[in-house]
Amino acid sequence: MLPQEIIRHKRDGKALAPAEIADFIAGLTSGAVSEGQVAAFAMAVFFNGMRRDEAVALTLAMRDSGEVLDWSDLPGPVADKHSTGGIGDNVSLMLAPIVAACGAYVPMISGRGLGHTGGTLDKMDAIPGYVSQPDIELFRKTVRNTGCAIIGQTAALAPADKRLYAIRDVTATVESIPLITASILSKKLAAGLSSLVLDVKVGNGAFMERSRDATALAKSLVEVANGAGLKASALITGMNEPLASAAGNAVEVANAVDFLTGRVRDARLEKVTLALAAEMLVLAGLASSQADGLARARAALGDGSAAERFARMVHALGGPADFVSKSADHLPRAPVEKVVAARQAGHVAHVATRDIGLAVVALGGGRTRPEDGIDHAVGVTRLLPVGAQVDAGDPLALVHARTEAAAEAAAAAILAAYDVGPGKPAMKDPVVRRVPPTEG
Repeated sequence: MLPQEIIRHKRDGKALAPAEIADFIAGLTSGAVSEGQVAAFAMAVFFNGMRRDEAVALTLAMRDSGEVLDWSDLPGPVADKHSTGGIGDNVSLMLAPIVAACGAYVPMISGRGLGHTGGTLDKMDAIPGYVSQPDIELFRKTVRNTGCAIIGQTAALAPADKRLYAIRDVTATVESIPLITASILSKKLAAGLSSLVLDVKVGNGAFMERSRDATALAKSLVEVANGAGLKASALITGMNEPLASAAGNAVEVANAVDFLTGRVRDARLEKVTLALAAEMLVLAGLASSQADGLARARAALGDGSAAERFARMVHALGGPADFVSKSADHLPRAPVEKVVAARQAGHVAHVATRDIGLAVVALGGGRTRPEDGIDHAVGVTRLLPVGAQVDAGDPLALVHARTEAAAEAAAAAILAAYDVGPGKPAMKDPVVRRVPPTEG
């Protein structure tokens, strides 16, 4: 069918047949469908939505636009997790080795940061020598030998998604739930997973600020993944404050090493990481319940096996062999540090989390365009959580910057993002709710 006829059907609110969707995505991949037609299609979907079977067909067509990995030679389940992004969200760096230490294989294909959120791949690039986009042979070898590998998407995986996303980004159609769903899941299905856990963030530092929107996205992701033959569930987790006490790239890697070795573990970060680990282990068939999964994950942290897996993964992908034991010697450091001091006594009542992320971007630790470079050394550490008690002059955070002027600007932004009040706010569980796999 002609692309314009497919667009017309969706424009008029009709459901598209799988063959129509497959034809359109094939044309998008080959270039036979013009950029204007892709934009019109995206806008039609944005306004009229898609039924669940349409979203499944779109996801599968985008998956099949490139290479689909096969891990059937591995002796254990192949599992992964995807986060919709936030501030101080370095969960992947601990989660992959924890789950690998419990018997799963985790080929984690991650993305770079854009806008106010950080990207896992940018964090891994802060490690000297680490090859974040290896060839497929090294990727497979690392997963087989260490149980996990955190890398970036290759051009061969779901290439239709790359073109569609680029057009969505400039046509104000990024927020469409069916298109978000297909974008995320097509890449994960192409990675050859047997199970997937989605971490959907909600709050003032997330792309989905409202609970109903985050719930709608989580349900869409789970239902479409299940419809496409992939076991999946989701946790909706809070992003009304940074998840870790660090935000940036090298500083979040250092935070992850501290977590894995037990030197320091931020409370909310630990809760979310272990909950996701338990969910992954249950879905992969390696734990009988969430409680069993939690116990196994805690054991992998406690006996050092998770830290050992992370160290082996880093070295296998080109990083220093002694990275975990000497991370401070290897990670880049910014030359300027500035304390952000509280102006009054009280408790941290609220954090404008998105503004923390934007402060990191302004320091050079994030990007506003895909082609922008990254300063891996800059960021913010010692971020106080909601509920923390302070006196006037006490540190709220510590800025790591390239220049004094950049440090001053970031400190002012972070100070404005913190609301310190007289009463201690009620503490909220960072794991808001679970969306289980669909039945049947």
